[in-house]
Amino acid sequence: MAALKVLVVDDSPTMRQLIIFALRRIGDFQLVEAGDGLDGLKKLGADKFDLIMTDLNMPIMDGLKLIAMVRNDPNYRTVPIVIITTEGAVDDRDRALALGADACITKPIQNTQILDTVRGLLNI
Repeated sequence: MAALKVLVVDDSPTMRQLIIFALRRIGDFQLVEAGDGLDGLKKLGADKFDLIMTDLNMPIMDGLKLIAMVRNDPNYRTVPIVIITTEGAVDDRDRALALGADACITKPIQNTQILDTVRGLLNI
């Protein structure tokens, strides 16, 4: 089986590293990083991904706009999207789920939360 490709979109390099560290514990993923929604969209246009993990609050293009654009792309209509949000951002989380996100992980993120969520969405 080919390595699954995961796009990690977050404006915080530290947060991206935490997520990538957790994902490496699951298996042999091909991991691609993006610093904001626009960067993420460019990378989605250049490649095919099996999972998208995105922060909601980012400069240039936020996660809500990214989710809306991804869900309007026939190539990505069924690709699982995991949002990463702060505990108090219930409205943002609800909007993201309404736009088509599949799961939500709350900061401060826990490795077990990432592992359980990703394994569940990718059936691994």
